[in-house]
Amino acid sequence: MKTVNILEEAARDLEEAFDFYEIQEQGAGEYFAINLLADIDKLSITAGIHITEFGFFRKLSEKFPFAIYYKENDDSIDVYAVLDLRKKSSWTRDELQGR
Repeated sequence: MKTVNILEEAARDLEEAFDFYEIQEQGAGEYFAINLLADIDKLSITAGIHITEFGFFRKLSEKFPFAIYYKENDDSIDVYAVLDLRKKSSWTRDELQGR
């Protein structure tokens, strides 16, 4: 199994989404975080099987409309972004180009 690293910008994405869901309903942010971190953790086993988009592998969250964008290295997986799929694909492309 490979080590999964959540890079700073991806951690920021998770925090912003946590805040969004927590504003909607108390506890929803925690539920979001638990599920997304579980999705990310599964990359240690499943990395590399997902489609590529904008130069990254893209894993879809199992319970939320979010995608996890990552790159696979020889001994690790780097998570670059965790982005809301409800936004336009042009926004996603622009966001990923800077990472």
